[in-house]
Amino acid sequence: MSIPPESAGEGRLSPAQFEVLVPPPADGSTQARLGRLTLPHGVVETPQFMPVGTNATVKALDPDDLRGVGATIILSNTYHLYLRPGHERIAALGGLHKFMAWDRPILTDSGGFQVVSLGDLRKIDDDGVTFQSHLDGSYHRFTPELSIAVQEALGADVAVAFDQPVPPASSSPQAVAEAAARTHRWAERCVAAHTRPDQALFGIIQGGLDADLRAESTRVIADLPFDGICIGGLAGDETPSQREAMLEVVVGQLESDPRPRYLMGLGSPADLLEAVHRGIDMFDCVLPARVARNGQLWIPGGRLNLRNAQFADDPRPVQEGCRCPLCRNFSRAYLAHLFRAEELLAYRLATCHNLTFILDFMAEIRSALSSGTFLERMPELRARALPSRSRASAVQPE
Repeated sequence: MSIPPESAGEGRLSPAQFEVLVPPPADGSTQARLGRLTLPHGVVETPQFMPVGTNATVKALDPDDLRGVGATIILSNTYHLYLRPGHERIAALGGLHKFMAWDRPILTDSGGFQVVSLGDLRKIDDDGVTFQSHLDGSYHRFTPELSIAVQEALGADVAVAFDQPVPPASSSPQAVAEAAARTHRWAERCVAAHTRPDQALFGIIQGGLDADLRAESTRVIADLPFDGICIGGLAGDETPSQREAMLEVVVGQLESDPRPRYLMGLGSPADLLEAVHRGIDMFDCVLPARVARNGQLWIPGGRLNLRNAQFADDPRPVQEGCRCPLCRNFSRAYLAHLFRAEELLAYRLATCHNLTFILDFMAEIRSALSSGTFLERMPELRARALPSRSRASAVQPE
């Protein structure tokens, strides 16, 4: 099953070709599926995790590091690049790929999450959002049309429609319903504004934790000529069980839809595994890189805090058999020393390790799907993931 060459009846040749290589079993025991997304700058095997390069860089890493950890697609942030250095400057310098020397696919988010998260610094109306920059207090206005124009100037392989997310658990039913309705109207405007033929456009489903709203939002977004479907407004303040119930609603509506499904903002291995089990193909989050810089290193079944004194004399690698440069060359004691000395190398090595861990974990999931052993290996994969699942594994962009 794959996306037809022409997207959703609009007669537009889609720059995103998605093929389901191994569909979910007919008995419904899992919705997990193996896929392949072909974009202008390369192929993305799914399920896949996207490291976050907010400011046209994954913090502490260069493109060679990213290739080394196994990244095939990264995410950059529309809001941040609009403010600094400016999308027009990036376009004049040859576009985002050339600007950051990354020759593989890039997805840019719409900026909606950042803009609407500014609290008192922003005001939302039906036309768009007026906000103050977190950098210098200057006033700006984002509309669906501007978000698309910025993303077209950046030139990412995938642009994302401008939406209004709200915290799913702590928002009132009225606020959730209003945000979803506004997101739907903005989605139509994004489709109309998007003209770049070599760039895919993904739409975003909202609806909070209301099953009826989620189902309605899924139908509305799926009826528009998007190249992929994002699931927004989760990975926030909801519990894992609440999130998974909403994923089942969305995937149930999309069961015969051929487009890739992208859950925005989810980052812990345990949560990713459960989302894959429920039919999700793509993910992003700053979590692996952020906790690495705080000294937390992921290993099978747990995590290590290298800032703890117990590691000061530990000669072992962080993880036996890990292919990352940290584990191949250095000891826990050395990394603990780097953190205590506040040496910049600590951040690079730790980030390389955590991203290697999460990307290798996704590769293990794909291998299980390819061999038809996903359900059989679920206990093993759950044991490899972190033992505890937080209320929300997503964190604010960097």
